[in-house]
Amino acid sequence: MAVEDEGLRVFQSVKIKIGEAKNLPSYPGPSKMRDCYCTVNLDQEEVFRTKIVEKSLCPFYGEDFYCEIPRSFRHLSFYIFDRDVFRRDSIIGKVAIQKEDLQKYHNRDTWFQLQHVDADSEVQGKVHLELRLSEVITDTGVVCHKLATRIVECQGLPIVNGQCDPYATVTLAGPFRSEAKKTKVKRKTNNPQFDEVFYFEVTRPCSYSKKSHFDFEEEDVDKLEIRVDLWNASNLKFGDEFLGELRIPLKVLRQSSSYEAWYFLQPRDNGSKNLKPDDLGSLRLNVVYTEDHVFSSDYYSPLRDLLLKSADVEPVSASAAHILGEVCREKQEAAVPLVRLLLHYGRVVPFISAIASAEVKRTQDPNTIFRGNSLASKCIDETMKLAGMHYLHVTLKPAIEEICQSHKPCEIDPVKLKDGENLENNMENLRQYVDRVFHAITESGVSCPTVMCDIFFSLREAAAKRFQGDPDVRYTAVSSFIFLRFFAPAILSPNLFQLTPHHTVSDWLRDRGFLSRPGTASFKESYMATFYEFFNEQKYADAVKNFLDLISSSGRRDPKSVEQPILLKEGLMIKRAQGRKRFGMKNFKKRWFRLTNHEFTYHKSKGDQPLYSIPIENILAVEKLEEESFKMKNMFQVIQPERALYIQANNCVEAKDWIDILTKVSQCNQKRLTVYHPSAYLSGHWLCCRAPSDSAPGCSPCTGGLPANIQLDIDGDRETERIYSLFNSYMSKLEKMQEACGSKSVYDGPEQEEYSTFVIDDPQETYKTLKQVIAGVGALEQEHAQYKRDKFKKTKYGSQEHPIGDKSFQNYIRQQSETSTHSI
Repeated sequence: MAVEDEGLRVFQSVKIKIGEAKNLPSYPGPSKMRDCYCTVNLDQEEVFRTKIVEKSLCPFYGEDFYCEIPRSFRHLSFYIFDRDVFRRDSIIGKVAIQKEDLQKYHNRDTWFQLQHVDADSEVQGKVHLELRLSEVITDTGVVCHKLATRIVECQGLPIVNGQCDPYATVTLAGPFRSEAKKTKVKRKTNNPQFDEVFYFEVTRPCSYSKKSHFDFEEEDVDKLEIRVDLWNASNLKFGDEFLGELRIPLKVLRQSSSYEAWYFLQPRDNGSKNLKPDDLGSLRLNVVYTEDHVFSSDYYSPLRDLLLKSADVEPVSASAAHILGEVCREKQEAAVPLVRLLLHYGRVVPFISAIASAEVKRTQDPNTIFRGNSLASKCIDETMKLAGMHYLHVTLKPAIEEICQSHKPCEIDPVKLKDGENLENNMENLRQYVDRVFHAITESGVSCPTVMCDIFFSLREAAAKRFQGDPDVRYTAVSSFIFLRFFAPAILSPNLFQLTPHHTVSDWLRDRGFLSRPGTASFKESYMATFYEFFNEQKYADAVKNFLDLISSSGRRDPKSVEQPILLKEGLMIKRAQGRKRFGMKNFKKRWFRLTNHEFTYHKSKGDQPLYSIPIENILAVEKLEEESFKMKNMFQVIQPERALYIQANNCVEAKDWIDILTKVSQCNQKRLTVYHPSAYLSGHWLCCRAPSDSAPGCSPCTGGLPANIQLDIDGDRETERIYSLFNSYMSKLEKMQEACGSKSVYDGPEQEEYSTFVIDDPQETYKTLKQVIAGVGALEQEHAQYKRDKFKKTKYGSQEHPIGDKSFQNYIRQQSETSTHSI
């Protein structure tokens, strides 16, 4: 989801590896061990949760999480919880990384000390405030000053224990006084509209006697401040919860008698400081935060065209796409945006065929073909990940679920057998499981996506041509990808590929002997060699060859719709009863939702028969639902011909995922709406436009359409922007490569060592491409710099978009002021 910013679209995404925690405080009981899990939060909104690691003070998680961030945020936070079966889980500690600090830890493993969690550290949201100082003449003729403080509204307050009933206290404080006033409580909203004004006298009596005599003296305004504290009204015995504060010195009124601004709430200065940072242990994280600023498509034409014609450049090593792989520190960071861009424009197969063919020509031993982490290997991996995910699900999910449910013992190491287990029975259980997965894979060839088959065909042909004396190389060239780099990772870690919610991986799946050439598998353990004999029959070798022949043959038919429903997404959410029964209650209930390419259903619980089904062709629109409809966050609506189904997701990331995939799968429906109601129909009218009829046409245009292809929802401009950013960050290497081209073309002696890392087959052609790349990157860099200068001129610090206290904007101002004479 992009945020529009004056013609520029801004995308945020984060990729996180949650490693392990260590030295957590021991449990105050006899066992001392804890059952811990870790959550990922945008500010205080949970968007991901790891598995629970039982009985450990140094839990290892080893889990990855990626999401597009659909809203602004201030902190990326990680909480370690101790599970309690009887009461609420308790928080051990947290790591909170400010948004502006994320780049410090970009893509490197870092240990963070866990910090203590209390009300003073759990602060988010912003406040809109107005101050006005005016002179007033009293009845006695004395001139005094009155301060009017208006609390307009707040936005983005935290939800505490599932609810937020906020109110504010406003205090005029000075060295010798403190006068507080309080707003009304606003129920069930974290975006309260207060719009209340409080008046304070800024002069005070300096003395008082029994004769009721007052002498007035004017206070020093510079010593006074307005303090605003936000609270959550609670019915619990522990009292109201602190949500944050802000302090504004009255000297802001020196230049003008009125002042208005937005402020970020801040924690209290006297927060709990009694624990040392290392008392709570530490957490190892790897965080990659990306922010893409994307212009309109025409800005990217020169660089994009250069990249798209890479497959046609002779030799391919002189192409812009290949050069990107040469200058990037890791091939993977080049492969991801490259493959997405080329897939979007239908150019990925010819490019991969060209670079794979070039790699095969450089390979001397057929046994090492495609074994390295080359650009070709990484591009093929990324293509399979994008185009083959549904194929993976259709092929493996039924077998994996069946195996997880039956859960028979499969240990065949005689040393590790448990009491009562029989080695022969375990061997038979394992054989049946492996046989089940083997047949699921080898019988799936007809479902393999066409783009993967076309790539495998080019690999097979290139390998067979290069090593004509080796009849097996045409198979190993393909099997190394489809088995070892596509199916095997999914079998070993099914939870990472959404094949199963279970986090455990059975050891029996680690055997991949049947993926090797017949007769070439070798095992250190004798029991594995014995087990392998089961699969050392000709029928298994023939099945593998037939499968590889099928997925790497040329002239494949066009992909047709798969008759079997493909599960696209499922999960627990809350839905509002639709009122299909005349006297039914329109209440909210938790339900298990499933989306396939055929229908959208909900069930009482997972595995039950559906309570209600919406055929995909009946979905007319999928849109957000305004929060004020039911005073609930993260709601969306699935609009049908007769009614709308209102659903609440668990968090903003999950809501965005559901909206996106439901929109994609229904994009081609002929009766899709162009307008909709952003609010609900309640109490006899639509809350948004007040229309009385429940069948009244919508009052707001539906959001823009998305590509109908579920697998490849790719933004070509965003991928080109990412490639520009990579080229720009490696500009010194591009220039070094230019030098290497010049050195090669005029000097035929021993190659200089500093240039030896580059693959340059044709120095003149490569130099020509480099010149075009550098020019294209330079033009885009100028556009970004101009945009920043224009934004710097227009932006007001203290506005709703950039509240006072926004450290990332303060840093931005500091950077811009160094290169600009303009002031805010």
